[in-house]
Amino acid sequence: MLLRVHFDQDHPLHNTTATRTLEAVGIAATGPHVLMQRAGAAAARLAAAIAPHAQRIWVACGAGNNGGDGLEAAALLRNQRRNVSVSWLGSPESASDDTRKSWQRAIDSGVRFLDEPPSDLGEEDLCIDALLGIGLSAGNTARQPSPELLRLLSAIRTTRATVLCIDLPSGLIADSGQLAPGFEQPASDTASIPSARHTLSLLTLKPGLFTGAGRDEAGTVWLDDLDLNHGDLPPSALLAGAPPSSHRLHASHKGSWGDVAVVGGEGLRERGMGMTGAALLAATAALHAGAGRVMLAPLAADLLQPPADQPEIMLRRFGMLELERITVVCGCGGGEAVRPVLPEVLRRSLRLVLDADALNAITIDPALQALLLARASNPSHMTAMTPHPLEAARLLGTDTAAVQADRLAAAQQLADRFACIVILKGSGSIIAAPRTTPCINPTGNARLATGGTGDVLAGLLGARLASISNDARLHTQAFAATLSACWQHGLMADEWPTNSALTASGLARQLTS
Repeated sequence: MLLRVHFDQDHPLHNTTATRTLEAVGIAATGPHVLMQRAGAAAARLAAAIAPHAQRIWVACGAGNNGGDGLEAAALLRNQRRNVSVSWLGSPESASDDTRKSWQRAIDSGVRFLDEPPSDLGEEDLCIDALLGIGLSAGNTARQPSPELLRLLSAIRTTRATVLCIDLPSGLIADSGQLAPGFEQPASDTASIPSARHTLSLLTLKPGLFTGAGRDEAGTVWLDDLDLNHGDLPPSALLAGAPPSSHRLHASHKGSWGDVAVVGGEGLRERGMGMTGAALLAATAALHAGAGRVMLAPLAADLLQPPADQPEIMLRRFGMLELERITVVCGCGGGEAVRPVLPEVLRRSLRLVLDADALNAITIDPALQALLLARASNPSHMTAMTPHPLEAARLLGTDTAAVQADRLAAAQQLADRFACIVILKGSGSIIAAPRTTPCINPTGNARLATGGTGDVLAGLLGARLASISNDARLHTQAFAATLSACWQHGLMADEWPTNSALTASGLARQLTS
């Protein structure tokens, strides 16, 4: 059954191992060539739906079974009297039995086989990528692409035609969303990604389609399960759907929605610099996201007056905060000044969001790491951290490339190591927690790549955590609140007016409860 992936509901995501298991079960149940025929038929149906008036269809086929799916689709499209041509990297002598059968069907249908990829496809044409599929994802990421494969891949990446990728965009790793070594896009190709791009994921949805480079590479994602039920396969992750709608009872009051205190904002006027803006952004976000009261405990000694345009934000000296009763957002613009207050924050805060300089301080101080981990022993305490990939790498003692190579694993490792909820920010932010299936957030775009939007997320998350009840469901509610904050943060960027620059302060003021 063909399904377009919408983000209004959760979708289970399955890694390569699970997908291969389901594929083997399907082949055993249906017999040889059946799944390839179903895959080719699904691709042909989708091709006809997304490009019903395509004047020419070019199918780039690899030597493996993904190429066989493409050959099968080419035969079916040619039987519909479409103008179909194929570039095939395989040969009948070396192909699998199933692929050889689909090649013969393409020959019998009259498909033209080309020695070189067409160079003149236009917007009215269709290109089908059937080069690799998940072939790179099963422990084969060190494979170097041949010059012939790279030539076809470059033609796919630079074509003006609508592109349909079968199973995965070629070169993308199914489990991580990263392009395999040797398959990275040259600078000359990156500006030429077609505006109309689709991916038909077969059997299962793969995590890599929704994080890292996956969202840019995949475009609109579709799923066809090829009539196989994967209900018994546990997902490796979830694609988070829209959070449930909420409303405020008329009888509620400001105490019903919790207190948030932002601890951060180091002042360095004597050195001609300061970072109070980050703390103000987090406080503004918490205020507009509906926290009952918002306090700002600046670590800048010279910030003694509340901002004139935000009189609702109450200034407090750090020592005046009743940490045991409130949600604390700590680290935004804190610089070195955050480190002396972190022990108290970690010991006493009821609910805690750690961001930016708080994470940097914890990275280099084993005593602070021990205090962070100890919070998990108190059932009324809960902690979330919001690292970007570099901060995550420092916490894990590795580098950014290693984190990005497997974002799901990195986020889960952080959550397990520090016994807290983790948002690993980036394209397809990962939300992880101990003993919980990790989730990928589907909202957001490159407009968020501007200074201060991470501080806005921290403040928004603080407001969401402040509003949940302190009972046996605390940690379940906290995970749901984190998903909701990520979703809303990204959705604001998705809905931002195209003729207006997104700024962090504008984003914070547009938040709603």
